[in-house]
Amino acid sequence: MRDQGKKPFGKKKRDSNSSSDKDRMPFQEFRKPKSAPAARDEERPEKRVSYGKGKKKPVEGESSNSLPRLNQYVAKAGVCSRREADELIATGKIKVNGKVIREMGRRVQYDDKVEYEGKVLQGEEIRYVLLNKPKGFISNVTDEKDRKTVMDLVKKACKERIYPVGRLERDTTGLLLFTNDGDLAKRLTTPAAKIKQIYHVYLNRPMEEKDVETLTAGIQMEDGLVKPDVVNYVQEAEDGSQLGTQFHSGRNTFVRGMFEHFGYEVTKLDRVLYANLTKKDLPRGKWRFLKDKEISMLKVIAGKGKKEEVLESPKVDRPHQKPTKTATPRTVTPRTTAPKTSTPMATKPSKPKTSLHKKKD
Repeated sequence: MRDQGKKPFGKKKRDSNSSSDKDRMPFQEFRKPKSAPAARDEERPEKRVSYGKGKKKPVEGESSNSLPRLNQYVAKAGVCSRREADELIATGKIKVNGKVIREMGRRVQYDDKVEYEGKVLQGEEIRYVLLNKPKGFISNVTDEKDRKTVMDLVKKACKERIYPVGRLERDTTGLLLFTNDGDLAKRLTTPAAKIKQIYHVYLNRPMEEKDVETLTAGIQMEDGLVKPDVVNYVQEAEDGSQLGTQFHSGRNTFVRGMFEHFGYEVTKLDRVLYANLTKKDLPRGKWRFLKDKEISMLKVIAGKGKKEEVLESPKVDRPHQKPTKTATPRTVTPRTTAPKTSTPMATKPSKPKTSLHKKKD
């Protein structure tokens, strides 16, 4: 039996006239209020990381992983080893943006110009990108009028700074090469290089045969005598309004003016071949990296590589090509030599056989 005077088990119903919570919890006002959860946007303090005994703490900064040090940049440019690069920097033989820098750990920015003995060094990986340029893009790196440039099409190709080799007009489409190899780009753009180019020309009306013959023979323009290598009709267009022209040098404006000289209007101009590079499997507005064989071929054409590395010209649908002379095979007469007579070998006289047993008397 329950003892009298003890409260029964269970919760006691709170009376409406009972005291408030402050009366029941006298120290409530001295307690610290619960802090609100931290907002996601607020920066949280970084946790301390233990790098272990003997390990160096990595250099802080956003550019520490992406930007190379000056000695690394010089060594990667092929001047010398990294240890020798330290000596060159210490002796003041390396210039950055025209000033002598003796700080070996300096980070080279993307727009820095590093020089050694008056020559600009290229301390980043060499890239070669081929673009099939669409219509409506200018071939400048930047534009003051905020127009679309070809750099917008290749900005995701690589982190290196690449530039167009030559230029195409805004309304001209076709192949355009990009690279950060300044020496090769300079060699390809000089008139003495005679880089082969083929353009597909669309006219507003058919071109007469006599005009084609006159153009093939050469015409006199403001810049001088203009004479293309090949000019002929494209077989796909039966009306004669499309032609193929091949040059070894010249600008695309030069091509337009050549047909405008006869009173024709060029409605479309497409470069289908440049330095034996074609737009095969390269849709309009897309880009691709060059293969190793193609890079070797470019260097040979520009006079920068070895001749044994030449790649055969790709088979493309060239609009028109001059007939090549077939070389007559050389007849080689075999050299007659007197047959060798075999002389019998001299044989030594055989000694008479002697018996080991002596004859009995």
